[in-house]
Amino acid sequence: MLKIALTKGRIEQGAAQLLQRAGYGLSQLKNPGRKLIFDSDSGEFKLVLAKANDVVTYVEHGVCELGIVGRDTILETGAQCYEVADLGFGKCSFALAGIAGRDFFGGYEHHTVATKYPNVAKNYFSKLGMDVKIVKIDGSVELAPLLGLADAIVDIVETGKTLQENGLEVYERIEPVSARLIVNIAAMKLRREEIGKFIGRLKL
Repeated sequence: MLKIALTKGRIEQGAAQLLQRAGYGLSQLKNPGRKLIFDSDSGEFKLVLAKANDVVTYVEHGVCELGIVGRDTILETGAQCYEVADLGFGKCSFALAGIAGRDFFGGYEHHTVATKYPNVAKNYFSKLGMDVKIVKIDGSVELAPLLGLADAIVDIVETGKTLQENGLEVYERIEPVSARLIVNIAAMKLRREEIGKFIGRLKL
């Protein structure tokens, strides 16, 4: 039986809808309680609910053959697995944002950027050839420029409403993000037929 690690929350909901459209019954998932592992009604796979970073870890280590996780997590963790499909939901993007009306790229001053995604931010500014100090924030990253901790932020943006309500704006879109299907490298070779059948049924 295949094991599929699934990110809790919005991606979980989108994945459940995708699997049900493919004809998989997920009756156990309707009233999950505190359970974290569920069998599909057909017995073809188990779903393992986990935090996003842990989904990647479980797939990398092969305890789950597949995973459904946001591309933001894949980029930040540098996941060592196959990214086989864009699932088409959970769409948003990484963006550089800051105080509305300011010119972040103007002048030669040294910049500080706050983010929950330091690796994504570091790679972005490295490609631009900019020397930027990265500050890791775990909570509401929008506070950093408002309190003077940072000149800008790198964060996930969907509608931009939260930024606008706090006097911030997008300076530049960095990378599109959506839910992705990932596969363990060894499992792709050893269980190719099973995995291929599963992916094919999703009609991606």
